[in-house]
Amino acid sequence: MKLRRGALRAALGLALLPLFLRPASAVEPISLGLAIAGAAASALTGFISYPRLYCYFKECCLQRHDRRAAAALQENLDKKLFGQHLVNKVVVKAVKGFLNNSNAKKPLALSLHGWTGTGKNFVSKIVAESIYKRGLQSKYVHQFVATLHFPHANSINVYKDQLQSWIRGNVSICPRSLFIFDEMDKMHAGLIDSIKPFLDYYELLDGVSYRQAIFIFLSNAGAEKITEVALDFWRNGKTREDIQLTDMQNALSVSVFNNKNSGFWHSTLIDRNLIDYFVPFLPLEYKHVKMCVRVEIESRGYAVDEDILTRIADEMTYFPKEERIYSDKGCKTVDAKLDYYYDF
Repeated sequence: MKLRRGALRAALGLALLPLFLRPASAVEPISLGLAIAGAAASALTGFISYPRLYCYFKECCLQRHDRRAAAALQENLDKKLFGQHLVNKVVVKAVKGFLNNSNAKKPLALSLHGWTGTGKNFVSKIVAESIYKRGLQSKYVHQFVATLHFPHANSINVYKDQLQSWIRGNVSICPRSLFIFDEMDKMHAGLIDSIKPFLDYYELLDGVSYRQAIFIFLSNAGAEKITEVALDFWRNGKTREDIQLTDMQNALSVSVFNNKNSGFWHSTLIDRNLIDYFVPFLPLEYKHVKMCVRVEIESRGYAVDEDILTRIADEMTYFPKEERIYSDKGCKTVDAKLDYYYDF
């Protein structure tokens, strides 16, 4: 920023230089004032119209360079996401590849699945922050919550029209718009199919290209299937890190497609293979809960009390009933428990 201010002062100085090199008698005070103001405005306009400098002061579409966005995504997931090796690997590769592809054939569509508290909303937040500095607060990031924005089954046709208009209007303004659909397991079946044209392989729809947009869907649907696979690995003496995407993805997509309580029930988005990745979030173990507690304490600026950390992790409930391996709420209630133990 110092360099930019210096450059602005230099440009202004060069613009004014001819005025001061003229004979004093040739320039009247009023004329000189107007000339200085005009030169300043001209220099300022020139610099503000330069995209990178303009976007320093005001949020712009495609704000961060694609490589910087991918690097920020990798760094944040490495530091802040626990016990989700598949998520880390798949999301980084998918988003990085998409951002660096100048000739994408369709928008990127990711569907994140798992129990509450395993990190789905957290990852969507990190993806948003890696692309736009304001993250979820960016005017180019649009978040829909099924029970809030689409509550009534008898209004589904109205919702379809509104959703299409919203996506069309926002992508027209910013091609790299990010759309996040939360609570897909609570969305009315058939509603999400209204956005199918925007996720398909069309070059243009009514003069608008959707190929740079990103769609992220969050759902608890399929969590049982994910747990089933994770438990099989555990009971066979394998670690969760041994689980590969191929062990999950096909079974997960079929499970979600056939789940009558899911917004993806018999959805054309799945039937036409328009979802690029079904990303499984594994249930979190005791050690991962402790990691969550530690990071939250440190983020609040307090020294970690190992006794309190252990007590909080111990208080969480775990399943299955006999083995007690996985936290049934993931890390979701960590904040509330910390408030109880720490006098913040």
